[in-house]
Amino acid sequence: MSVKDFTANVISKTPIVPDGNYTNSKASGVWDLSEHFDLVKGGNWPNAANVLRALFMGGEPSSGSRTNAVDQLEMASAGNATDFGDLSATKNQGAACSSATRALYGGGAIGGAEVNVIEYFTIANAGNATDFGDLAAINYQLMSLSNSTRGIFGGGTESSASNRIQYVTIASTGNTTDFGDLTVTKKLGATAASSTRGVFYGGDTNVIDYVTIASTGNATDFGDASITNDRLFGSSNSTTGVFAGASQTDGTIYKITIASTGNDSSFGGDLSDARIKGGSTSSPTRGFFGSGQNNSDVRTNTIDFITYSSAGNAQDFGDLSGAYGSFVRATSSAHGGL
Repeated sequence: MSVKDFTANVISKTPIVPDGNYTNSKASGVWDLSEHFDLVKGGNWPNAANVLRALFMGGEPSSGSRTNAVDQLEMASAGNATDFGDLSATKNQGAACSSATRALYGGGAIGGAEVNVIEYFTIANAGNATDFGDLAAINYQLMSLSNSTRGIFGGGTESSASNRIQYVTIASTGNTTDFGDLTVTKKLGATAASSTRGVFYGGDTNVIDYVTIASTGNATDFGDASITNDRLFGSSNSTTGVFAGASQTDGTIYKITIASTGNDSSFGGDLSDARIKGGSTSSPTRGFFGSGQNNSDVRTNTIDFITYSSAGNAQDFGDLSGAYGSFVRATSSAHGGL
């Protein structure tokens, strides 16, 4: 294929080849108007806002320390993460969720104090966080999930362990609204989502709950988790949720089918480095697991991934820009809820 064919007759002194999957790429130059019209109508116009991008936020690089750093990861091809911007403060143990265009980070711990602040980023544009609103109460160790419209926060630690579920409309700003309750109190579990259903997996319990994202009401029992550790990885595409972080010596990956109910089962592989307390997110085809602590309590900057359609061990993808360590939070512009 010629450069001209690949760039759809872009007219420029130096032809610009898209930097990834064609419709999710950045390309510049002077375009022939008829070509532009055909590409836009066909949904194939290159758009930087459509890049498959993950954000990894905050964390505990070493015991007692925290970071406000945010990294971006281009998920279509292997490589290292790069700097994106900063959270409003150094924090960890919050929760992250997103639409295709906006990423939210809610709650967390700053030093010895916990907060109820929600802030957001525009995923296509590197930069620092902007205030969004507040959670219903000061909360850390909570979980979150989302579809293209709603971000949902569940559980965590308020003045004590919580079963509260609350939500926001991602495209606007403002405080959370009550959604309902989890079936049990839980914290530091993992989540998965399709566009219609959100799943809260494990935590300091083996209970798996689910909610219908577009409605409100209490969670319903889904089944049981094989992992009872409360420092989990979890990611999903639109059909499959995958979870890991049983311990610092057990990297086993488990899976569920989001549209059904029942106990989890083995995915058929392990993390590349058994660890806990990391951040995880997904593209439509891959689940990503970043940072965490390994068996020697060493904070790592490893990013590995699985392919949802193929059972097997996680593979190396690249590295975060630093050893973000414990309780990194991650989300993306193309996770299972979108």
